[in-house]
Amino acid sequence: MLLIGTSGTTLTAHERDQIRSPMVSGLVLFKRNFASREQVAALVAEVRAVRPDSDFVIAVDQEGGVVQRFREGFTRLPALATLGAMHDRDPEQARALAEEHAWVMASELRAIDVDISFAPVVDLARGNRIIGTRALHENPEVVSSLADAYIRGMHMAGMAVTIKHFPGHGTVLEDTHIESAVDPRSLDDIRESDLLPFAESIALGVEAVMMAHIVYPQVDAASAGQSKVWIGEVLRHELGFQGLIFSDDISMVGAGQSGSLEQRVKAHAEAGCDLILACQPDAVDAAIQAAQTLALEPCSADRVATLRGAAAATWDDLTDNPQRDVFIARLDALRNEEVQA
Repeated sequence: MLLIGTSGTTLTAHERDQIRSPMVSGLVLFKRNFASREQVAALVAEVRAVRPDSDFVIAVDQEGGVVQRFREGFTRLPALATLGAMHDRDPEQARALAEEHAWVMASELRAIDVDISFAPVVDLARGNRIIGTRALHENPEVVSSLADAYIRGMHMAGMAVTIKHFPGHGTVLEDTHIESAVDPRSLDDIRESDLLPFAESIALGVEAVMMAHIVYPQVDAASAGQSKVWIGEVLRHELGFQGLIFSDDISMVGAGQSGSLEQRVKAHAEAGCDLILACQPDAVDAAIQAAQTLALEPCSADRVATLRGAAAATWDDLTDNPQRDVFIARLDALRNEEVQA
């Protein structure tokens, strides 16, 4: 039911108790949890010792560019926007680099037993303050093409895919971490643009979708992650998505439409979110208590287990792969273009 955050580079006794809660299905790692590759691998092993269940998921945002939680000891990944810029010059090369970017990112995380990165972003690059260079391109057809390659690369590395932020976060200006956001467009307008990469990616068999904390008043008065219309009618019925649905972090200002933390948990669960993110450590106790008070059913073990990573190479085996060196050199060249621009 819940994916939670912790405070530092090791677990406190209280955090171990939180992780043991049957309402908790996973952990989201952040920069605050990272000091080095060896340290974060030890933290992951510590979490696995507390919750060895096959249905407990460890996640991170390792998109590249400005959103890369693990840096030192990991490949510095160029922002996804660099792939879109490459596509404008050489579409075939851009698709190859998208697949390599995804494989390098996912294989490195799998080597330390992190299950998923919340990736790729398939929002459109249309000026949003927090999406920015995290988006692949402004053209939905280009986003779909590059996302296709990116999904393939993640799957090749043994990682489940999470596309975000449904039904599209790129066209509003507001940063929903710190602001409420309203998108006045009609459902038909959104279908013809922002929804296209989601529909294409879902058809490819992605395992998860993350919702946006945005209100689309011509579709529903509730924000997307708290909307039975967006989740039940559009995502599940119209697009036929059968996988796992994540909320975005309910600690964010954009999630505050429904009120208290307990009301946010309730609204997201009733709308159809399978897994609800409570990423700020000071919100975790309240989120667990809310789930217990509301007598919510934890997400089924079989469904959560679909997000667990496949068997992976060790770090030593991974770094002994000459093809990986080729991929990293190509990504470094792309990132250097980004820096010089």
